[in-house]
Amino acid sequence: MGNPIRILVPVFVKQFFHGGADLFGFLMGASGLGALSGAIILMNRKSVLGLGKLITYSVFVFGIGLIAFALSHVLVLSIIFMFMTGIGMMIELAGSNTLLQTIVENDKRGRVMSLYAMSFRGVAPFGSLLVGTAAGLIGVSLTLIIGGIFCLLGAIYFLISLPKMRAQIRPIYMKLGIIHESLQGVQTATQLSF
Repeated sequence: MGNPIRILVPVFVKQFFHGGADLFGFLMGASGLGALSGAIILMNRKSVLGLGKLITYSVFVFGIGLIAFALSHVLVLSIIFMFMTGIGMMIELAGSNTLLQTIVENDKRGRVMSLYAMSFRGVAPFGSLLVGTAAGLIGVSLTLIIGGIFCLLGAIYFLISLPKMRAQIRPIYMKLGIIHESLQGVQTATQLSF
């Protein structure tokens, strides 16, 4: 719901900022700098433990950045909000990929990752078509706001689902040695997250 921001940014550049390719480059560069920052944050993590909450927070950041960008008509603020969308998107996508590859068995990894890739790249053209149609009917700002709201709702759902997912993932992490059996009691008592 939020990925089509890249398709609608040129419309914002032309309609609201009366700019051209250079301004588009600044906005997309801000998003790219955010993505680089997100990659550095993930690179500096020592473990996959706690990644679920980080993914949730990153989707909140992405959704809020999306809504704020849609409402902003001040260039400096819009650049900041594009940075937010970049950092949120990178942490969510790369974090989800990392988490998924950690819990999938080796003999099923190729199949699972092909479905994961298809869910993003395979449906993107349909999402772009839907977003373009919606933007033509209700406007680009409202389209991005709706996408941002859906991202926030998805983050809330994921946050509510985390305890159940932790319970399912804990045995896998113990088998892999990410969580040691001797720490299971401590982990249960401290509600250590994955």
